[in-house]
Amino acid sequence: MRTAVIGVGYLGRFHAQKYSQMQGVDLVGVVDISPERAQDVAREVGTRAYIDIHDILGKIDAASVVVPTVNHHEVANILLSHGIHCMLEKPISTTVEEADELIGLAKKQGLILQVGHLERFNPAIKVLEAKVKHPLFIEAHRLSGFKDRATDVDVVLDLMIHDLEIILAIVDIPLKEIRAVGVPVLTSKVDIANTRLIFENGCTANITASRISLRDMRRIRVFQPGAYISADCAERKSLVVTRDLGADPMSAIRPEFKTHEGTDILYDELESFIRSVQGLEKPKVTGESGRRALKLALDINARIIKGLDALDFDSIISNQ
Repeated sequence: MRTAVIGVGYLGRFHAQKYSQMQGVDLVGVVDISPERAQDVAREVGTRAYIDIHDILGKIDAASVVVPTVNHHEVANILLSHGIHCMLEKPISTTVEEADELIGLAKKQGLILQVGHLERFNPAIKVLEAKVKHPLFIEAHRLSGFKDRATDVDVVLDLMIHDLEIILAIVDIPLKEIRAVGVPVLTSKVDIANTRLIFENGCTANITASRISLRDMRRIRVFQPGAYISADCAERKSLVVTRDLGADPMSAIRPEFKTHEGTDILYDELESFIRSVQGLEKPKVTGESGRRALKLALDINARIIKGLDALDFDSIISNQ
């Protein structure tokens, strides 16, 4: 399987490393608009460096697209149009219309379009997916310290979208209501946000995302009849508390703790992509899944912006 990585900044470099370690995978090259960066990564993983995506067309079967979100549609469109399977980092695109075009093109060409929602390969999330049957209340926190990267998008598209995609995967019920708030703090875009999703069956999800926290946290907790399931994505730990309905409340409670060690979730994600290209399995996060998460993230942002428009920031700042 001939592969390439388009965009070898912070995350793309890791993609290149993983492909270079896989048996049966030939990392043909890496592409980046920075010649120095492309050369550095190519030298590290033992492949060729390119600065123009068109120079690698016809030489590869599949590629990871790890460029800024604003360039996702353009780059993936070129690859899919030339018969190349795409592993496209999240979010799938900047607009739903762009996502629809990529999904349609992949289907027309008979190609795999997988979206890089990495947490779906986290073993703690796999336990959550296996244990959740009838979720009634979900609470998710995704907090991180400020990093001067990925600031081309707001915190909803940068961080919260991970949890949105997971929640949409475990709650297969139409949404009834969205409530959302958020504010910019260190950048010109929203840096901290909270949303409440209410589904038609009454299930409610409360989600907080921040990229200005003093400590990191990536945790989802789900409550359902007879069970509480917690997935700590950062620590890769699971907690499942169950009891027999109708049994004595205390004596029937059974907590199960598990720590998942020795897992490389990016490697697992890219290996799954390769296996999907080979027809050995189906993509865990399809283009359609990425589109649903994107649409919900954009709907949340629309509500946040509406709330921000009602604020008088000049007065707030002048009174500091």
